[in-house]
Amino acid sequence: MEKKLKIALTCPASIPAVQFGGILFLCTDIAEQLGKKEHEVSIFTTDLDFANNTNTFNKNLPKEEKTEFFKIKRTHVIFSLKLYFINPGMYNLLKNYKPDIIHAIGIRGFQAFISALVSKFNNIPLIISDQGGLFTHPDFNKGIINKILYRLQEPMIKFIINQASKIIVANEYEKSIFKKYTNEEKLSIIFNGINYKKLLRIPFDFKTKYKIDKKFILFLGRFCKRN
Repeated sequence: MEKKLKIALTCPASIPAVQFGGILFLCTDIAEQLGKKEHEVSIFTTDLDFANNTNTFNKNLPKEEKTEFFKIKRTHVIFSLKLYFINPGMYNLLKNYKPDIIHAIGIRGFQAFISALVSKFNNIPLIISDQGGLFTHPDFNKGIINKILYRLQEPMIKFIINQASKIIVANEYEKSIFKKYTNEEKLSIIFNGINYKKLLRIPFDFKTKYKIDKKFILFLGRFCKRN
């Protein structure tokens, strides 16, 4: 019989801030799948709200929200810089939760650093899932200030990697980047998946739903300049 675990997932943002993108959906998908297996799952995150930006924080969002398969536990962001959201209240919240395992999504987030601290001081196994956040983010080499900020963060990144029991990457390219920081045995490739059940839902008329009466090109992906 499979042992039921108390699992803490950490992420810079969660529902309803879907504009944050990939790692948010990865986190909620993992939480849902683990919850379906009857593990006790909670996402520890910020109070980033739904908006057409990534700097709208809302103290009025529920501190704890229960979905069908997992809970969301939010703490307030007292300071943010770029996509680095500092919510120090998460430390005690995560520590007092006393999880069997911590799984941090997005290595460059403050939430991953908090996860590593709680893991170290409370002897809790830490797993990291990274989605192109180490060096491949489009803002990484954009301007001297960004370059300086990312380099200043380097000791924290090394601490998180050293503390992790396992690091999950999406492909061989990301694995080659992490091999510069740690031994290969710590790295595992799990390719990005698709929830096929969502794709099998009844299709709709895109032009009718969005009131489009002209020809259009539908694009899905990251639209940014790359060298």
